[in-house]
Amino acid sequence: MKGLASDNQAGVLPEVMAALVACNVEHAMPYGQDTYTAQAQADIKREFGEQVESFFVFNGTAANVLAIGALLDRHEAVICADSAHLNVDECGAPERYLGAKLLLVPNQSGKLTPEGIEAHLVRRGDQHCVQARVISLAQPTEYGTVYSLQELGAIVATAKKHGLFVHIDGARLGNAAASLGVSLGQICAGIDALSFGGAKAGLMLGEAVVLFAPERAKNFRYQRKQAMQLGSKGRFLGAQFSAYLSVWKNYATHCNAMAQRLAAGVREIPGVVITQPVQANAVFARLPAAVVKPLMKHTHFYMWNENTREVRWMTSWDTTPEEIDAFVARLRALCVPG
Repeated sequence: MKGLASDNQAGVLPEVMAALVACNVEHAMPYGQDTYTAQAQADIKREFGEQVESFFVFNGTAANVLAIGALLDRHEAVICADSAHLNVDECGAPERYLGAKLLLVPNQSGKLTPEGIEAHLVRRGDQHCVQARVISLAQPTEYGTVYSLQELGAIVATAKKHGLFVHIDGARLGNAAASLGVSLGQICAGIDALSFGGAKAGLMLGEAVVLFAPERAKNFRYQRKQAMQLGSKGRFLGAQFSAYLSVWKNYATHCNAMAQRLAAGVREIPGVVITQPVQANAVFARLPAAVVKPLMKHTHFYMWNENTREVRWMTSWDTTPEEIDAFVARLRALCVPG
């Protein structure tokens, strides 16, 4: 049984692996001056708009920190949900690298709301108080929930009203877009910066920082170099993104369908309670205490909250219906012995 701990556990998409092999045949210019990088940047423009500029980095922490850094001055702060990856799982990288304060909003199934954002918009112009400047949200959220276009539009409108920027942590952006049945560009309408995920979507490594305002991209190549994120053999990052952008929807749709299959299978098992709406490729559930350890021996997954016994199951591009059904059968056998 493949793991359900994270889509990071899955291997590389076959189309992406083929692209890596194809660009490994001959020499190419280094540091992103190659034709593969240029093609990937053109492909990203077709998805998100001709005005955007994109830059490839090695990992999601760098993508988040650098994308937000392109929008901030030193005295400014970031508003995010208290459950945000930026707050919980970046080991303090935003604070250390940017020197930026995170202003935390109590989350509602992982989501921000205009009301929660505006609660931090106090003492504007007061030199004694850090000034909120960037709203950072995850799409989908850390709880696998997806902002609707209306919800995102309300946050963008709040940002424009108060002169703020909007950043999206899009580590699983394709799953959110597939869930809503929209394009990658539509799901980012009105924002200023995007961390466009690769590794969780099936790339070997690599993420893209996409900046929607040319003035914010003007000096970004220097910022990327200073942050030690400029790859010498950049073609191996760019080629992956071109391949991914040609197939993302099929794989994201499959991931989401496997999560729905899993949720449907466990929903009626006694003692199992699904705790969050299943909208992308994550299922959150509370389990009886006695079944957690034996179930983990069958399939690896994460305990999300030890106190409530809430677990997280993540499906991947290569998760199969047969594997989901086997997992459900094992859970049912543990919960209903005999």
